[in-house]
Amino acid sequence: MTEAAALPGQPRDAVVSGPATERAVNILAPNPSPMTLDGTNTWLLSEPGSELAVVIDPGPLDEGHLRTVVETAERLGKRIALTLLTHGHADHAEGAGRFAELTGTKVRALDPALRLGDEGLRAGQAVRVGGLELRVVPTPGHTADSLSFHLTADRAVLTGDTILGRGTTMVAHPDGRLGDYLDSLRRLRSLTVDDGVHTVLPGHGPVLEDAQGAVEFYLAHRASRLAQVETAVEDGYRTASEVVAHVYADVDRNLWPAAELSVRAQLEYLREHGLI
Repeated sequence: MTEAAALPGQPRDAVVSGPATERAVNILAPNPSPMTLDGTNTWLLSEPGSELAVVIDPGPLDEGHLRTVVETAERLGKRIALTLLTHGHADHAEGAGRFAELTGTKVRALDPALRLGDEGLRAGQAVRVGGLELRVVPTPGHTADSLSFHLTADRAVLTGDTILGRGTTMVAHPDGRLGDYLDSLRRLRSLTVDDGVHTVLPGHGPVLEDAQGAVEFYLAHRASRLAQVETAVEDGYRTASEVVAHVYADVDRNLWPAAELSVRAQLEYLREHGLI
C-alpha cells in the first residue's frame, strides 16, 4: 500500500494538470496558498469523441491561466460551450467574466449574481453538452451557494470546496452553515452508496480514489471538532478566537482565520441545538 493510499479518500500522489478520468482534465491554476493548497483545479469536461466541452470553475482572474484553459481545449480538439461554477469564491469564480469573453460562453451558477445569461442551476438538474451529462447536487455549507456536479458516466463527483483533495474545508460563517454542511456531506455519501460514485474531483488538491472513505472521514472529523468545541465552551473558552487557540493549537496559525469562521459556525450550531 502506498502512503497516499493509506490517507483518507486515497488521494493520488500529486496534483497535476492533465487527464483525471475518461471525461475530466484538470488545468491547475497558479494560485497556491495555505487556503488554496496547490492552486485551484479548473476542470475541462467532455464526452469522448465530442467537439464540445464544459469548464467548471475557471478560477482566479489570471489571464495566463484562462488562456491556458482555452488552449488546452483547442489542443484536444474541443470547443468550450459552457462555463459552470461550484460557488462564488474568487479563487473559483473571479475569472468567469473574462473567461466568458474569451470563449463566448454563458456562465451558469446557483447565485444569480454570478450568472452570465438567463439560465441558472437547480437541484437534480441534468446539464447536457455534446453527450456529456452532469447532475447538479446542492451541497451548501461551505457557502450558501455551493454546488457539486455528479459526472455520472465516470462515477465521479466534482465537489468544489465541499470536499478537498487534502485536509478539510472551512464552513465560511455566516454565509456557510454547519447544519447545511453536514446535510451536504450525507447527500454526497448517498451518491457513493446508492449511485456508485468512487472518485472525487475536488476544487483543490489531488483527485481522491475513495469517495466514500473521504466523506466518512469528513463526517467523523466534523463530529470530533464539534465535540471539542463544545468541551472548550464548557471549560470556559467563550469567544471564537479563544476556542480556536485552544482547539486548533496544532494547526498552522496561517489557517486560524479560516478556522475561526468554522468555529463561529459550530458555536451557532451548538446554540441552535441547545447544547451550549
